[in-house]
Amino acid sequence: MTDEKDDRVTLDKTTDDTVAGGTAEKDGSTAAETSAADTSVPDATSDPKASYLPHIAIGLSFVAVVFVVLVGWLAYGTVQQSAAETARTEARVAAEEQAVAMLAYTHDQVDAQTDAAAEGLTGDFRDEYTNLMKNIIAPGAKEKAISVQVSVQASSVVSADADNAVTLLFLNQITTSSENPEAVSSGSRVRVELEKQDGRWLVSRLTPI
Repeated sequence: MTDEKDDRVTLDKTTDDTVAGGTAEKDGSTAAETSAADTSVPDATSDPKASYLPHIAIGLSFVAVVFVVLVGWLAYGTVQQSAAETARTEARVAAEEQAVAMLAYTHDQVDAQTDAAAEGLTGDFRDEYTNLMKNIIAPGAKEKAISVQVSVQASSVVSADADNAVTLLFLNQITTSSENPEAVSSGSRVRVELEKQDGRWLVSRLTPI
């Protein structure tokens, strides 16, 4: 009787151990699977650093655009400055040459000199100059053998752009005539306004000041 009871106890214990072992094995397998899942490679889309990449790309693109615009603006400014400097130089040279051509003459060639000087003037001012020289200055020059030499002592540019310029000239005039054979020197200052037409700087106004 006692032996039979002991056999049941032993069988129950064995069953419990088997069940416990199976449970433990199952729990161990589950734990291993969970551990394996935890150590798997994370999804790149869930990386916080990856989420910044589009913003960085946009930022770099914006910087590149700003850089290109800045370089273009600086290049445009350089070209404009160079054009302005060229205009100033060309306008001043033209003003000096035209002032001498307009104001200097000899009594025996005054008509031809007037026509030559008129070629460097704009339309309206050309008519004014031609009428003054041929109707007033030339007759007196021929009658009294008046000749005038003109030289530019100094010049400056008041303002200038691609098509218009204003210059200031300091002139020296030496005049001779039949009444005063000895040369008479005098100084003057004139304001010369110019316009650029067909690639040439023409005088549009000359005003004594």
